[in-house]
Amino acid sequence: MEWFESWFDTPYYHLLYSNRDYTEAESFITKLTSELQLPQSSKIIDLACGKGRHSVFLNKLGYDVLGLDLSRKSIEHNKQFENQTLIFNVHDMRNPIDYDPVDAVFNLFTSFGYFDNEEDDKKVFKSVSNILKKDGYFVLDYLNEEFVRKNLVPENVITRGEIDFKITKKIEGRHIVKDIQFEADGKSHHYFEKVKLHTLETIKSYAEESGFERIKIWGDYQLNDFDKEVSPRCINLFRKK
Repeated sequence: MEWFESWFDTPYYHLLYSNRDYTEAESFITKLTSELQLPQSSKIIDLACGKGRHSVFLNKLGYDVLGLDLSRKSIEHNKQFENQTLIFNVHDMRNPIDYDPVDAVFNLFTSFGYFDNEEDDKKVFKSVSNILKKDGYFVLDYLNEEFVRKNLVPENVITRGEIDFKITKKIEGRHIVKDIQFEADGKSHHYFEKVKLHTLETIKSYAEESGFERIKIWGDYQLNDFDKEVSPRCINLFRKK
């Protein structure tokens, strides 16, 4: 089992990241859909949707949304939000998507770069390309490699409720590895996260190979222009040719 298959299905993963800013996320989604000028009723796939917060908000904005995620527990949780224009399914992003062609695919908050094999990364782009209409948009919200390298905090402790999560981070080759250890429910737990530090050039090459052109890069969730030295994010906007 891959690290993301086990870790993302635990309640501890969601507890650790429970402080994520919903207001910022909703502001980002609002700005993004406005920037793309996506009319209401456009079909959008939220790829690696987690517990569905972005899918639900996109649906509230008037979009027809399919939320996909590998975590069965997350999808089971999300089923409560379903309606005629909001559906959730278990899906591995490397596999073809069985659905009608869509206007946009969003992959948000560093939900890419988990795979060791480069061919798996390429499969994601191919899958997205195949499900998009011509001129459809693919938004890949990723970390900025340069910023990560310069601002790495090697050790810290994050407390959520009664649990102290001891976090250590290091860069190993082309990956940033986050080691997570904590005591909970009378047991010691140990998980890790491993994300590939893709360069701008690598991401562009994957995209072009699958029939995309990159038309914009934003550097943060306020959609400011990307600056390789200081931008915390690398939000790629691709259009299918």
